[in-house]
Amino acid sequence: MNKLGKDIEDKLKNSLPPKRYKHVAGVCAEAVKLANHYGADETRAYNAALLHDCAKGCGEEEQFRLCSEYGVELDEITKKCPPIIHAPLGAEIARRVYGVNDDEVLEAIRFHTVGKANMTLLEKIIYIADMIEPSRDFDGVDELRRAAYEDIDEAMLMCIAQGLIYNVKKCAVIHPKTLEAWNYLQINKKTEE
Repeated sequence: MNKLGKDIEDKLKNSLPPKRYKHVAGVCAEAVKLANHYGADETRAYNAALLHDCAKGCGEEEQFRLCSEYGVELDEITKKCPPIIHAPLGAEIARRVYGVNDDEVLEAIRFHTVGKANMTLLEKIIYIADMIEPSRDFDGVDELRRAAYEDIDEAMLMCIAQGLIYNVKKCAVIHPKTLEAWNYLQINKKTEE
């Protein structure tokens, strides 16, 4: 697979606010480092990271409209949690607008917010890179950054826990796929011990 070109980077840069594009650039750099560290495909990691937030340039109403137009099915919980809609919509925009046809890249984009059970290495890399990129600044981020290069599954558990705690404190909806990811990692971790 080839790295997405400068024209795609420019198109994306023009569709996102500067702060969001800075975040995307940070996720790209982190994803490539993680891919290199774990022996994953750096080009796929870069491409998925570059487009992981490609739907963030759309407002909430437009995201719902595009989901309907593109046939992106949203479960009832996702509909109640608009901040995560950009992930499944982003996978479809990456395919339709940016010409990505690599299913592994598209799935990494699709699940970078909620996760899922039995995530691929690329999916884990994008999920983690999104949480630990250099502009992120929250309590515990330095521990997450260290863990990311020690044990990817432990880092996933730490990232999911961070998200769960954040959402519980906000009394927000927690997507069942996030709980599936948590349980899958916990169950498989315990069978390895």
